[in-house]
Amino acid sequence: MSPAPRPLGIRVLSGIGEIRPGDDLVTVITDAAAGSLEHGDILVITSKIVSKAEGRIVPASDREQAITDETVRTVATRAHAGGLTRIVENRLGMVAAAAGVDASNTGAGTVLLLPIDPDASARAIARGVRERTGRLVGVILSDTLGRPWREGQTDVAIGAAGVHVLDDLRGTTDGAGNPLSVTMPCVADELAAASDLVKGKASGCPVAVVSGLGRLVGPLGLPDATAIVRPAAQDMFRLGTDEAIAEGYAAGLAAGRAESQAAARSEGYAAGLIAGRAVGSAAGRTIGWAEGFAAAVTRHDGPHVPDLVDARPSS
Repeated sequence: MSPAPRPLGIRVLSGIGEIRPGDDLVTVITDAAAGSLEHGDILVITSKIVSKAEGRIVPASDREQAITDETVRTVATRAHAGGLTRIVENRLGMVAAAAGVDASNTGAGTVLLLPIDPDASARAIARGVRERTGRLVGVILSDTLGRPWREGQTDVAIGAAGVHVLDDLRGTTDGAGNPLSVTMPCVADELAAASDLVKGKASGCPVAVVSGLGRLVGPLGLPDATAIVRPAAQDMFRLGTDEAIAEGYAAGLAAGRAESQAAARSEGYAAGLIAGRAVGSAAGRTIGWAEGFAAAVTRHDGPHVPDLVDARPSS
């Protein structure tokens, strides 16, 4: 008979003070754990302390520029009484407000950027804690994000090492024997959110320890948090509603103008040629072309006159 699974537990590591650039987080965390870590434990670490240790701190006066620098694609922007909210894809592939540039839990007059490479940071911490304690632990770096169509925010995993971030149940069956074809819980996000209930936003406890889920802990080479980011080809919601409408309108307008211009050129030239032949002179051809051109413009769209003029046949 297999042993009963350990009950799920989440606790904070107390005694972690303010983190400053250059601090060794492996030492900070193992000292706070004081020998209490067990095989299969998962450390859920607020990414802010990693950003601080890596010196990812910029003056608050540069926040808008920092957002721009971290942005690779704008998804949506909305003006409001307090300014402008930008929802963007940042250089890590995350879609977030303000590219993840954060003004909370940092010194006055400063803002924090996300870690340079959250997965690499998680690996370094996991490797160091494993070597220091002799315990096989996993690491998740968490940050707070909003969600489309839902109010409020929740913590999600932005970095991971030594832990399965997705629990792939595809190919198995549910309790009623039905095949599961798409079920793949993002356990890394679930653990990040659950741990935030314990850590809190203002408690000064940036590290939680999850126990009882040792089945999710494995080698450092497991797929990391980048595996959670949906590929662009599978993203059905690449833009905000207003931006999608504007982009579609512009594309449709351009296609419509191109079609209208081509038809106007063709009809205007044909009408002018017929009239010119009837009159039998260069002057008549010019007059006929002008009449055909006018008819085509009337039928199609006046704003395209510059394009049509270029198509006027020589006498």
